[in-house]
Amino acid sequence: MNKLIVVTGVPGVGKSTVIAEALGKLRAAGLSYELVNYGDVMLELARRRTGACDRDEMRKLPADVYRDIQRGAAERIAQMAKRKLVLLDTHCSIKKPEGYLPGLPRWVLEGLKPESILIIEAPPEEVIARRTKDMARRRDQELIAEIAEHQQLNRAIAMAYAAMVGATVRIIKNRDGRLSEAVGEMVEALR
Repeated sequence: MNKLIVVTGVPGVGKSTVIAEALGKLRAAGLSYELVNYGDVMLELARRRTGACDRDEMRKLPADVYRDIQRGAAERIAQMAKRKLVLLDTHCSIKKPEGYLPGLPRWVLEGLKPESILIIEAPPEEVIARRTKDMARRRDQELIAEIAEHQQLNRAIAMAYAAMVGATVRIIKNRDGRLSEAVGEMVEALR
């Protein structure tokens, strides 16, 4: 059984934590997904092409270069999904200096053909607190209203993506102190 499920959320929403816990529970139940991080695949290609050192630097590349790298990453991931279950960790949209850029433009979606899109969300105040604690990244400072806007935009974009490829969309809330609820919803969605 080969399929591809997209998991998305704004930076700092706790997506990686929810994914790790859910995959652990699924493995224990005998269901194994290959976790693929779209940004990691893109960064590998960007390093070769532009010398970008990290994702924060890659995100600031000119939009046309960024798009070419997106396309190359999609081709690699689509090949993986032909052989195994793939859980694709990515972003619906990327906030760039010139505006929001679709994380999965039409040419990417048509190649990947995801079965479902899972959006991880949290209250903007919690996202800010999580970002502040994450010293491993150089994240841009954003206001509560900007994070709320980004999450709303992600919902709209996810529905547009779903309409293009016939995927479902599911929103999973990852609130502080309620990780097990978010993990349970993700496990249910991945079975």
